[in-house]
Amino acid sequence: MAEFDAIDALLAGARQEIPLPPAEERRRLREELNLARAQLAQALGVSASTVGGWETGREPSGEVREKYAYFLEGARTKLEAATAAAADGELGDDKPAEAEQTVDQDDADVDVLAAPQPCVLCGQPAHHQVEGFPQHLDPANCGTPAPLPTPPEKAAPRTEPQQPAPAGTSGRAASGVKVVPVGRRVQAASDTPDLIGSAVTGALAEHAGDVDAATAALVKRAIPDAMALLDHSRNGGRYDVVAHPWLPDILRKQTARGADQVWEARPKWSRPELPAGEHEITALDINGAYLSALKTHLPLGQLEHSTGNHHDRRRAGLHLITPPVWDHGSYLPDPIGNRDEPGPLWVTEPTLRLLLRVSGPKYGLCDPPQIHESWTSGATEGLLEKFRIALKDARERAIADGDEVTLEYVKAMYSKFVSTLGESNYNRELYRTDWMHLIRSQAFANLWWKAHRAYDEGLLVVRAMGTDELHVIGDWRAVFPEGRGVTEVKVKDIYSVGTDPGTVNEPPEDAS
Repeated sequence: MAEFDAIDALLAGARQEIPLPPAEERRRLREELNLARAQLAQALGVSASTVGGWETGREPSGEVREKYAYFLEGARTKLEAATAAAADGELGDDKPAEAEQTVDQDDADVDVLAAPQPCVLCGQPAHHQVEGFPQHLDPANCGTPAPLPTPPEKAAPRTEPQQPAPAGTSGRAASGVKVVPVGRRVQAASDTPDLIGSAVTGALAEHAGDVDAATAALVKRAIPDAMALLDHSRNGGRYDVVAHPWLPDILRKQTARGADQVWEARPKWSRPELPAGEHEITALDINGAYLSALKTHLPLGQLEHSTGNHHDRRRAGLHLITPPVWDHGSYLPDPIGNRDEPGPLWVTEPTLRLLLRVSGPKYGLCDPPQIHESWTSGATEGLLEKFRIALKDARERAIADGDEVTLEYVKAMYSKFVSTLGESNYNRELYRTDWMHLIRSQAFANLWWKAHRAYDEGLLVVRAMGTDELHVIGDWRAVFPEGRGVTEVKVKDIYSVGTDPGTVNEPPEDAS
């Protein structure tokens, strides 16, 4: 009988695991309640990355599964009650929801403004604020007046005043004159010089249509041409730039062939272990990495020194920090890259902002970095925006037209612009070693966010290299658009990993 009592006791204590909704349903329930992963993780006594794993298909077990199931059921009940109340008209209309809605655009801190405010870049009314500053989300709107909302009580259709037709013209409607912003004014688009197109046309004419010779000549003059394009894009700009500032010692090379003290956080990471079995890995090529990185917070004037564990989002520069411990190296690269030596190091603004965001309540992946001292200046994210847009548009036109001459010329312009901002004999017009480090680091930070997005969408991230190489396992086309545009990726290589458990074979040489 004792044996049967033991079995009865075992059956009484046994229980089936509580069923959970599908992974996408778990994430939807949390997000519709406007709860961050870190908030839920704290309530459940787990890490934010653990909650992220549950939302991509992993299964909790034991007591924490019961707690998670209790939360999901409560979240569903709360949302269903809110939906029913809204259907019955019980929510009221005295407070528009969009006035306090937070927009998650590429993981930026973007808020919808209740009333338009002047954009910090062009001074025209903007309906959003980016990281606390009123700003247009679409660069195409920056510099052109945005329409102000009409008060409801005075709403009435508006019509453009009719201009008298010039003498000798018929009464037919004429097509409008396309205009583009130039400083605070606008001018006809036809009057805007196409410096890139003119240079390509001239080079081809000079070399009698010889594509290779014209391309070589254009690449050779890419640096001065980039500076001329920069100067043109800065006409009427709101900010003055110090082109040759005094530089602190941390930006000076220790030896003639050595490096300065700034750490750019270049990733060179491989996942240490994969599940057993054979895997097909796709190496993705990130298009225009340095071109996209031109959109970063750049200091305008000479860098000024400060101390203390404080970060001013209105300034940018270099920071001496003690980086946090990174416990997620088994599936995500460290945001500061591969560093063997412990202790403080000088990092750039993009690296610091990346660490501050991933340590914040939304992600909760690590502790905040400790800032010891900084060299910063007042900064703006839009300083090179018109320059970047001109290069991006020329690149896209060249790809659409199959124009390899212009494509190679544009690539040389933005890559050499970045590489010669420091101590270079090829660019004497702009000496901003701090800019060079910041733009490079922004490219590395952009790659890190793509790796995080891949992980967040359920892909296995296998490798992250430099500015433009990301290796993944899974349906990456469901995560990243494929193509040659700067917001797209293309396949660099496809290779397989063997069947031995826990091994990651090196990809072919051309994949790196």
